Amino acid sequence: MSRLLCLDYGSKRVGLAVSDVTLTLATALDCLEISPFPRFLASLGVVLKEKEISQILVGIPRNMDGSYGPSAQAARDFVQRLKETILIPIATVDERLSTVEASRRLHEAGKNARQQKALIDSHAARVMLQSYLDVGMKFI
Repeated sequence: MSRLLCLDYGSKRVGLAVSDVTLTLATALDCLEISPFPRFLASLGVVLKEKEISQILVGIPRNMDGSYGPSAQAARDFVQRLKETILIPIATVDERLSTVEASRRLHEAGKNARQQKALIDSHAARVMLQSYLDVGMKFI
């Protein structure tokens, strides 16, 4: 059976979350450093193979009014680079407030700001993926 992988793109690292094989539960994985990009792709390839990923979701940040800013363009450029090297289907999802929600949940779990720094990106990816699994987030 296959799984979904969700990526929360950042200029320094990419947060990862994976679904279970029943496509009901999302779990945060370790972040991957984005630079150098060939090393990132190699590490991502290992995850894709080990977790038997059938589709990748990438969060695209939107402003609260629904518009797109510079961060969204950077995420789209990242998606384009992935599509040039990865054969697995890649779709984009709205990531509005995923980091805020991840931070809130980590805070509730007793993690302070310093402890959250290393976890926030993958937990934001988990929030996006779990939302997608729960309510069928729309692709954008």
